[in-house]
Amino acid sequence: MIMPAPQPTAIQDTPMSSTASTATPKDEVITIKGSDLPLYCPGPKAPLWSMHPRVFIEIGKTGHAICPYCSAKYQLEPGSAPHGH
Repeated sequence: MIMPAPQPTAIQDTPMSSTASTATPKDEVITIKGSDLPLYCPGPKAPLWSMHPRVFIEIGKTGHAICPYCSAKYQLEPGSAPHGH
């Protein structure tokens, strides 16, 4: 008996990149206060679906940084100084 060829489903027709563009807000900049340092990503309020291994990010020298995993952009609040040792 010859079976008909399977028809593509909506999932197969959806390009893989369509979810990646909505998963990371590439244009959004997250403002960090000096009291929030040390900076790490993902942050404590990050949704479960956006989790990746925790990475600490240096932001004190330049005032801005990008996460190497998810490309989240961070900016140190103007006039804010790192607190600590």
